[in-house]
Amino acid sequence: MNNLLVLQSDFGLVDGAVSAMVGVALQESAELEVHNLTHEITPYNIFEASYRLFQTVNYWPEETVFVSVVDPGVGSARKSVVAKTINNQYIVTPDNGTLSYIKKYVGIKEIREISEVTNRRKNTELSYTFHGRDVYAYTGAKLASNHMSFEEVGPELSVEHIVEVPTIDTIVTDDAVMGAIDILDVRFGSLWTSITRDEFYRINPHFGDKFEVTIYNNDMLVYQNRVIYGKSFAEVRIGQPIIYVNSLYRMGIAINQGSFAKAYNVGVGRQWKIEFKSVK
Repeated sequence: MNNLLVLQSDFGLVDGAVSAMVGVALQESAELEVHNLTHEITPYNIFEASYRLFQTVNYWPEETVFVSVVDPGVGSARKSVVAKTINNQYIVTPDNGTLSYIKKYVGIKEIREISEVTNRRKNTELSYTFHGRDVYAYTGAKLASNHMSFEEVGPELSVEHIVEVPTIDTIVTDDAVMGAIDILDVRFGSLWTSITRDEFYRINPHFGDKFEVTIYNNDMLVYQNRVIYGKSFAEVRIGQPIIYVNSLYRMGIAINQGSFAKAYNVGVGRQWKIEFKSVK
């Protein structure tokens, strides 16, 4: 392993939870480099945790260990696991859907169940609600510091049968493409959709073309307007919307120097549907 440990959670930084996880890791090995992916995942939002891992994992070196703790079922019968990606990175997390996007878009080579009896900090056996500290940070640190091999994590599980969160399939017609609003580019309020660039290009777009953008929350119409497709935000005036390809090769919609999500009260999730339709 390469001594790199990357942490993600929905804990925030207003109390000592994240610091406790870092401390546990450094107790295992002071040589570890501990980094944060984010600790601002929306509380209990497993899909968001899955997406942020997908957004980040491929940009880290082989043998980096990620610990992702968004665990509304903490203390229940859900499994704790370590997944090995096809790029030889490791993700320590509950098997509750967090690995969905990694399995679908990165690839999982092997997965092992953490034995919560042997692979947890001593004297924590009577605590049932902070596995992020007692099991995940501890196991991740042991892996990242080479104090434990992947095989020592626990028994191998079936990759095919891991828990997955449901996703929306893209629908493509002759002149339109439809999907969901997966997530926000949070700080800037841009919408990141489930529609890939390749799917969008099946309706033969060109930079400068306008598309009718329609957004629904369930069956309620939230937004409908004609929007230009461009390379970058600067191709429209400040305050104007634009369709663009985001950094993950998925279609996004933004307002130049503004927040699309705030301007139109748009949220994320499977109930938020979006359509791009060619304007003839």
